[in-house]
Amino acid sequence: MLEVILPDGSKKEFDHAVTPMEIAADIGPGLAKATLAGEIDGQVVGFDTKLPDEGTVNLRLLTKKDEEALGVMRHSCAHIMARAVMRLFDGVQLAFGPTIEGGFYYDFDLEHKLSEEDFPAIEAEMKKIIKQDEPFERIERSRDESLQVVKDLGQQYKIEHIETGLKDHASMSFYQQGEFIDLCRGPHIPRPKAIGAFKILSVAGAYWKGDSNNRQLQRLYATAFFNKEDLEAHLAKIEEAKRRDHRVLGKQLDLFSINPLVGQGLILWSPKGTIIRNLLTEFVAEQLKKFEYLPVVTPNIGKVDLYKISGHYPYYKDSQFAPIHQADDEEYLLKPMNCPHHIMIYKSRPRSYRELPYRLSEFGTVYRYEQSGELNGMTRVRGFTQDDAHIFCTDDQVEDEFRKCIQMTQYVLSSLGLSDYRVRLGFRDPDSGKYVGKEAVWDQAEAALVKVCKNMGITATAEAGEAAFYGPKADFVVNDCLGREWQLGTVQLDYNLPSAERFDLEYIGPDNQPHRPVMIHRAPFGSLERFMGVLIEHFAGAFPLWLAPEQVRILVVSQKFEEYARKVEKELQLAGFRVSGDYRPEKIGAKIRAAQLELIPYMFIIGGREMEEESVAVRDRIEGDLGSMKIQQAIDKLQEEVKNRVVRQVFRGSAGLGTSAASSSDEY
Repeated sequence: MLEVILPDGSKKEFDHAVTPMEIAADIGPGLAKATLAGEIDGQVVGFDTKLPDEGTVNLRLLTKKDEEALGVMRHSCAHIMARAVMRLFDGVQLAFGPTIEGGFYYDFDLEHKLSEEDFPAIEAEMKKIIKQDEPFERIERSRDESLQVVKDLGQQYKIEHIETGLKDHASMSFYQQGEFIDLCRGPHIPRPKAIGAFKILSVAGAYWKGDSNNRQLQRLYATAFFNKEDLEAHLAKIEEAKRRDHRVLGKQLDLFSINPLVGQGLILWSPKGTIIRNLLTEFVAEQLKKFEYLPVVTPNIGKVDLYKISGHYPYYKDSQFAPIHQADDEEYLLKPMNCPHHIMIYKSRPRSYRELPYRLSEFGTVYRYEQSGELNGMTRVRGFTQDDAHIFCTDDQVEDEFRKCIQMTQYVLSSLGLSDYRVRLGFRDPDSGKYVGKEAVWDQAEAALVKVCKNMGITATAEAGEAAFYGPKADFVVNDCLGREWQLGTVQLDYNLPSAERFDLEYIGPDNQPHRPVMIHRAPFGSLERFMGVLIEHFAGAFPLWLAPEQVRILVVSQKFEEYARKVEKELQLAGFRVSGDYRPEKIGAKIRAAQLELIPYMFIIGGREMEEESVAVRDRIEGDLGSMKIQQAIDKLQEEVKNRVVRQVFRGSAGLGTSAASSSDEY
């Protein structure tokens, strides 16, 4: 017998194989009509998935009301889009079509170069397919039969994928809808009529399986919702994201640039951007001093042997720059991580338990060879600086040190108006071979993370497969003002790199015997480049006063007030403000508009009355005209705002642009 437990606690028993849809029909025809998929013991499955013959399972029937059903529907819409493309164009070769955050895409290989001009025709064909309302049918085949199916279809990428990517699969599944059949593990909705609204968003190039050595394909991005209202809200969000694009704003506000002669993914920080960068590093440096970190500096390269011991080479070989070969047969690598260098500082002399915790910090630049198609302004680069630190401590000190690291990260994020975040615990995937160390050590480390979060009252979600190869971690996944998620700060617990199999770290304990320290890796920002990109989009370039590269602009009503205005400018400079003056022979309205467009936090306007009274007319970028103030009064007001690092407003208007999405494939 099979016992099925439903969300309300009720139970049903079956003496034969059943599917979620059959259970829905057993409950009632209305529920069967509304059911799109199921969730068995927390895993989303198709409406037609066979449940076990015996035992007990927890089942949730998914309808349009459930968020999980949206992803299933979008995956089905990806198949409908692929079917439409094949109807409209000859010789279409199919690649993959997974769901992603906010929508889905499908990769095609065809002679016709797809463009926005093709979107209306593809969408019209998709509407026809949806109107036909043909069911999605799952077909299971053995390996040999599956290979013959794709050969008969003439789908070369599917043939290659079965022969290589699925070489260990004895059987696989297809989904068929009308004349369209695709290799896919699903799940799918029963019929396309559940798709309420959809939109093709863009087309881009993409390499087969993300490898630049492979053929370039054409990728159609799209999205779908259960109703038009949700689609319209999503499209409005995309437009707002475009207005906030850090790549556009970075150029407009002269914060950074990327030059092809320098290299893709390598950031050139402009003077204004460097001011913000320095302010951020100074802000973190204050916290480092408070928590008694010791600053260090390490080289940008190291011998490959160092990274072989740490495991970064060859574990991350594909995402690293090629080794640099020297005439003496030595090989060097652009530094992919700071931790091996900090370990060697720890190991440079014998250590005593009295020195622990031993905290080393560095704003260290590291290098990763990201694929060109994955590069994205400042948020995905090949060279970036981490606000990195490594703590060497005893087992008894782990909980307290980890707690302090989390507190520091919380403080840094909240100080920048990034208080909407979740903590994700990245644990080892027991079925993956990428992790080093013994299972018992991993269990110990993961239990320590859970305990710290519980004691701090932090609700954290654990995700298998998200750990670093050497240990579990707590990532801060931040929501910006548009609700997009960004993985920023991280704290990682490491029992493996100090081990005898790796760097064999020791300290002499109170018993005068050698003991093994524990390592904690910690970076509140993560990457300064990525953090800066997120801040630009979060604030839409309108930085709070303490971070703004130009805090005040002096505007004169007439050039005859310039002498007094320059005196005010000097006083502001002496008070520590970043200030400039607009002394052009332009109308004051034009000067105000220019300062507003450049997102200057405050304007001090000076005319005859201000010169007579030795005051300034203060104009706030957010609140507008604040009236006349004595110079010192205005300085005191601004200094108080800077001192408290006030974030008065996250700009939600029409400046700024960008989008981020993490892929989660439903394909094989």
